[in-house]
Amino acid sequence: MAHPNEEAVRKAYEAFAAGDMDTVQSILDPGVKWHVVGRSSLAGTYEGIDQVIEFLGRIMQITDGTFRVDIQDVLANDDYAVTLAHVHAQRADRTLESEEAHVSSMKAGRVAEFWALTEDQYAVDEFFG
Repeated sequence: MAHPNEEAVRKAYEAFAAGDMDTVQSILDPGVKWHVVGRSSLAGTYEGIDQVIEFLGRIMQITDGTFRVDIQDVLANDDYAVTLAHVHAQRADRTLESEEAHVSSMKAGRVAEFWALTEDQYAVDEFFG
């Protein structure tokens, strides 16, 4: 049986892939902080559900809906969930393929804080500009 935080995180990724933002919102803590590292136009910290949902929408807009996260595994305990993932996206004539670790701090079964760590931050920054 999977840890409840693993189940919540997997549910959030599945909902995002299906465009079900209501379910994604239900898995975010109201005070969520979403950290995007790097120097791209998307870098920064997004605070609260509205800003995170807007950020996720921008990713889909920039990539014409091609942004995809393929989960390799999710490791979870009472406080954290770590998702090992492969990210794929297209933008005009560019393609992004990235191995990533997504770290979620969990609070009462919801994502309270999030960080995405990528194998090649320069490539991600260049892709998103």
